[in-house]
Amino acid sequence: MQQTASTKSLVMSGLLIALLVVSCFFTIPLGPVPFTLQTAVVILIALLLTPRQAAVTCGVYLLMGAIGLPVFSSMTGGLGKLLGPTGGFLFSYLIGTVIASSVRIALEKRGVHQLICDIACAACIIVCSDILGWLWFMLVTQSDPLSAFLVADAPFIVIDCCKAAVSIIVAQAVRKGLRLTS
Repeated sequence: MQQTASTKSLVMSGLLIALLVVSCFFTIPLGPVPFTLQTAVVILIALLLTPRQAAVTCGVYLLMGAIGLPVFSSMTGGLGKLLGPTGGFLFSYLIGTVIASSVRIALEKRGVHQLICDIACAACIIVCSDILGWLWFMLVTQSDPLSAFLVADAPFIVIDCCKAAVSIIVAQAVRKGLRLTS
C-alpha cells in the first residue's frame, strides 16, 4: 500500500513539473513581468501535494531552470533569469507552495470545508508571489515601492484570482478522479 502511495505521489509530482514547464509556453509580454499560466500550476501544486512534495516539485523545476533548461517564461532558463527582475516570482513558487499546502492541510485537519481550504491555499500562493516578486523586483531594478508594485503586481492581481478559480476547479476534479481510481 505504501509503495502505491509513493508511486502516485511521484507520478503526480512529475506530471505537475511537466505542466509547470508547459505553462511557460504561454507567455504574453506585459512589460518586464510577463503573463504566464505558471501561477495557475503553482496553485495546483499547493492544492494537490503535501508541503514536502510541493517543495520537491518546485525545487526540481527551479533546478531545471537554474542549469539552463528553457523552463521559465518565454522558454528561457539559467541563473541570470533566477537572479533577474522576475526571480522573486520564481523563488516564491517554492516558498509559497510549502506555506500554502501547509495552511490547506491544517485547515482540512480542523474540518474546514474543502472549498474554503482551497481558497485559503490559493490566496497564500498569490500573496506570497506578489510580496516576494514585488520585493525582488524592487531590489533588482532599484525601483521605488509604488513603481515596482504598479509594474510587477498590480496588472496581475485580478488575472491571478481568475487563475486561482480555475486551479481550484481542476484540483477538485483531480481529487475526485483519484478517489474513483483508488
